[in-house]
Amino acid sequence: MKKSLRIILVAALAIAAIGCSSLKKMQEQAENVIVTCEPQVLECIAGSIDATVTVTYPADYFNPKAILEVTPVLVYDGGEVTAEKLYYQGPKVKENYTVVSPDGQTVTEKIHFDYVKGVEKSVFELRGVAMNKKKTKTAELPSKKVADGVNTTYMLVQQGGVVGSKADSYQEVIPSTAEGQIQFAYNSAELRNSELKGQSMKDFLAALDEITSNNRKTVTGTEIIAYASPEGSVELNDALSEKRGKSGNKAWDKLTKKYDIASPDVQSKGEDWDGFQKLVGESNIEDKDLILRVLSMYSDPNVRESEIRNMSEVFTTLKSEVLPGLRRSRLIANVEYQNYTADELKQLAKDDIDALDEEALLRAATLVDDNAEKEKIYKQAIDKFDSNRAKLNLAALYMEEGKKAEAEQVLATAKDDADAKATKGVIALRNGDQEAAEKYFAESGTPEAQASQGALDILNGKYDKAASELANAPGCKHNTALAYILVGKLDQASAALNSCGDKCCCPAKCAYLKAIIAARQGKESEVKANLEKAYEDAELKERAKNDIEFADYNL
Repeated sequence: MKKSLRIILVAALAIAAIGCSSLKKMQEQAENVIVTCEPQVLECIAGSIDATVTVTYPADYFNPKAILEVTPVLVYDGGEVTAEKLYYQGPKVKENYTVVSPDGQTVTEKIHFDYVKGVEKSVFELRGVAMNKKKTKTAELPSKKVADGVNTTYMLVQQGGVVGSKADSYQEVIPSTAEGQIQFAYNSAELRNSELKGQSMKDFLAALDEITSNNRKTVTGTEIIAYASPEGSVELNDALSEKRGKSGNKAWDKLTKKYDIASPDVQSKGEDWDGFQKLVGESNIEDKDLILRVLSMYSDPNVRESEIRNMSEVFTTLKSEVLPGLRRSRLIANVEYQNYTADELKQLAKDDIDALDEEALLRAATLVDDNAEKEKIYKQAIDKFDSNRAKLNLAALYMEEGKKAEAEQVLATAKDDADAKATKGVIALRNGDQEAAEKYFAESGTPEAQASQGALDILNGKYDKAASELANAPGCKHNTALAYILVGKLDQASAALNSCGDKCCCPAKCAYLKAIIAARQGKESEVKANLEKAYEDAELKERAKNDIEFADYNL
């Protein structure tokens, strides 16, 4: 009995020794296991770090009765992140793990880590524990280094969104005309005294008086344009129009002697078919649609006149109601009004804001630097003119100041147009509601909305879409350049950054992107020169210490 027990114990010890021996062999020969990783430098995309790891086990390595537990780990200063454990087994193990043949085998696995701050400078390693099939015996394998560092360049995106503003239509110089007309009798170019003293000439001369006495108004040119009514031969009417031009010039010389203005440019237009069409269109003539149709059907003036004369009853009405008004000379003064200058607008906004119309208020708001003054001007435009543009610009001002609630209140009273939706999208974005933000941006379609959507695309790992959205983005080109970097279009990224010139709103951040471009191109001197500019931002200086983009450079 004692002898049998002794045999069983010896056998058990022998089996245990064999088990330990096989695990130790796997431990000792772990260096023969080959591990590769794609990408070779890990990249964080939309908060996820994903890699494909390929492990090649050599022949005679994996024991048929062994189980291997593999833990992917990112080790960084201050902590580590583990991915889901992987399990493998020899063919004689009755588990449901991936089977590895003792004859050698290559296994490929998808590895996923969630981003945590600090992994930028880290080591990706595989930790293995070999064990017998009952998991009573274990042997810890040497860690296998897979990769160094995690690229988080996409996190440089400016996430605040782009808020646009409505432009004003303020005219610094306003063109206008002053005009009087001299009418002529049928087939005549003779000046009639009644016309020289008529209301049209009185109004014209009064306008000249006002123009020449107003230091904001300047006569830039004068002209006389003479016409004939479209009746009779073209040759006769051309000659008659020319004579009426000369008569108009005589009238000008007689009436405008006291004004220091240039002599007029005299033009003879011949038959006034444009004027004819206009007067007919404005008239109450019963068959005016028929007349206008004839004009559209024929371009030859003789054919036009013949066709209209054939409508005898209509032509009688035209002779009395339309044609007399076309026998004329127009005396015209072209005028420029010098509107308020920038300095005047700013002063009026302070001292006499009621003197400014809507366009002047909108322009004045762009000229002042103090946000409180801007707010006052926009509110004046809203109160006095119910200006929708002022509402949107005031909302943009509030967003600039971080006053989302105030911006929402103003937008609630504004017309829900494309610009309003773009701003609402930015508010949703800053509130963390990406779904609502994307909806607003899609409905808006403005360049600002596209730029804001481009930032979202970068955050969500849609780099090609972002590059397309941001190609023509207004304002700062930081995000445009970043999108191009992320899709590997370095020349386009450089061009985007260079297009900002001296007007770059975030020079340190743009310099950091230039340093990344230079690093990827192997231009060490440019890397250091741009990082010196970027270091004006303390956060960027700290980031650069752990940035895998600069791993090959001694910073």
